[in-house]
Amino acid sequence: MNKVNFTSERVANFSSEPGKQQTLHWDAKIPGLGVRVTSNGAKSFIFEGRLNGKTIRITIGDTRTWTIAKAQTEATRLKLLTDQGRDPRAEKAEAQAAARTAELQMKREQATVAQAWAKYLEANKSNWGERHLQDHINLAQPGGGAKIRGKGLTRPGPLAPLMQLRLAELTPDTVSKWLATESADRPTGAEQSYRKLRAFLRWCDEQPAFASIAHAKACSARAVKESVPRPQVKTDCLQREQLKLWFAEVRKIPNPVISAYLQALLITGARREELAQLKWTDVDFQWGSLSLADKIEAAGRVIPLTPYVAQMLEQLPRINEWVFSSPTAEDGRIVEPRKAHMKALNHAKLPHISVHGLRRSFGTLCEWIEMPAGVSAQIMGHKPSALAEKHYRRRPLDMLRMWHKRIENWILEQASIRLETES
Repeated sequence: MNKVNFTSERVANFSSEPGKQQTLHWDAKIPGLGVRVTSNGAKSFIFEGRLNGKTIRITIGDTRTWTIAKAQTEATRLKLLTDQGRDPRAEKAEAQAAARTAELQMKREQATVAQAWAKYLEANKSNWGERHLQDHINLAQPGGGAKIRGKGLTRPGPLAPLMQLRLAELTPDTVSKWLATESADRPTGAEQSYRKLRAFLRWCDEQPAFASIAHAKACSARAVKESVPRPQVKTDCLQREQLKLWFAEVRKIPNPVISAYLQALLITGARREELAQLKWTDVDFQWGSLSLADKIEAAGRVIPLTPYVAQMLEQLPRINEWVFSSPTAEDGRIVEPRKAHMKALNHAKLPHISVHGLRRSFGTLCEWIEMPAGVSAQIMGHKPSALAEKHYRRRPLDMLRMWHKRIENWILEQASIRLETES
């Protein structure tokens, strides 16, 4: 093995011997340091040494980027490691892995709430209902866009201020201050947003990309819980004596689809989205049943199709797959009946009743005919509350129909509506 003292001129003049893939030139000053020259003229500093009785060779770097002095220093360091029985290649791999880990951790710590929120929605949208997904989108929207209805621009959602932050900045103090600000302006939205934020952070802790970034008690610290506005118990509900006025005005709504939809909500006790998603294939006029998508029961639930509701549905136009269709809506079905309902309430001089309040009204009005609580709960799709209800009592459709027709007849009687029957 010929050795020479490396100089810039000598290294520049090193060449590969003819007929060889590579030629090695060794430094006389630093043990193990060499220059490898390939047949195509590429030159690089290398280190060769012994480790555990075997020869190892490590590339230091290109001679154009490494000076001789730096290459000698690196070769000395590698020689020291091999003399100690340590493999420089393993240490380099560990260092690279540590660097990658540090880089990933830095990226994790730089991840914003908005980035994680987008991943959260994408991961869960197939398991959520359309309304539930839209609620998440609306609560986090930045605002500033043109309103779909009316003039002006949309407001930022309650969660919008948090979207700009890094996940690492979600601390109990940050969340408490956010809640205090939002609760003063829109307490209901703040309370809903808090619950969705809490579920979101639980999901983050299960994802390798986002786990343990946000403060562990960002939503569970006592100070945060005490800042959450308490939801007000909603009591909007149609009273017995209000039914006549309500039906009179709702039946006057020019749009027959909205009119039928609102009346069906009251008489079936269904959730608004359950009925809005009703398709003609879900309606069995022959055997008198409706198949509803249920947020509690994954397989959905079947309820009776009562005579008055059946008559209303038979008169609706069949322009697409949806029972409560809308030619102007993007997905072809009813989206927002509140405006028409509010106008009907104003004409009837009745107090505010939300669209969901019609479902609440059904459950309350059922008590007038002493309908068993388990029957009304099964029709409405409430989660069974008692052990017997949960495991043993699943009433057949005919039994539900008997009670459902009875409450429909009672409601129509209070509203002075005569059910048309075939003669």
